[in-house]
Amino acid sequence: RQWHPLWDRPAQWLMNTAWLPLHWTGKAFRPVSASAGRGYNLFRIAGRTLRTLPMQTVLAPSALDGRPSYQLVYAAFHSPLGYVRVVDELRRLAPGLYLGIGAAGFAAWQRRIPFPFLLQGPVAPYRRDVGWPRRRFDLVRALQHPEAVSRG
Repeated sequence: RQWHPLWDRPAQWLMNTAWLPLHWTGKAFRPVSASAGRGYNLFRIAGRTLRTLPMQTVLAPSALDGRPSYQLVYAAFHSPLGYVRVVDELRRLAPGLYLGIGAAGFAAWQRRIPFPFLLQGPVAPYRRDVGWPRRRFDLVRALQHPEAVSRG
C-alpha cells in the first residue's frame, strides 16, 4: 500500500469531513467513441446533486506500468482539477469495484506521487455534459507531456 502523506491525509479528510457542505459521491461517464468519452464528478450539497469537474476519458497505456487503463484527463476542461493537470487511471478489480490512481501537478515529480482511491458502482446514470472544453487541447500531448497543455 503506497500512501503519500502530502495527498492522502488532507485530501481524504477534506472529501469526507462531515462539517463541509459539499460531499463527493462519485463519477459518471459516457462514451463518445470506441475508445474515448466524457465524464464528471458528483457532489451532494444541501440535498441536491451537483455535476462538476468534467474530464475527457480515454483508453490508454498506464503511466504506471504501460498496461491499458481507463484514464480521466481533467486538463481537457477548464476546472480546478484541469489547471493542476489531474489524470486518474481506473482499473476494474471485480464487477462494480474499480481501483483509481490519481496524479496531479505541473512538474513531472509531482505527477509521480500516486493518490489511490476506490470506486463502486454504477450508482447513477450520466445526465448531461458539463463544463467548458479547452480550445486547442491535444489529448496525446497532454498524456505524454502534461506541462504542455494549452491554457486557451
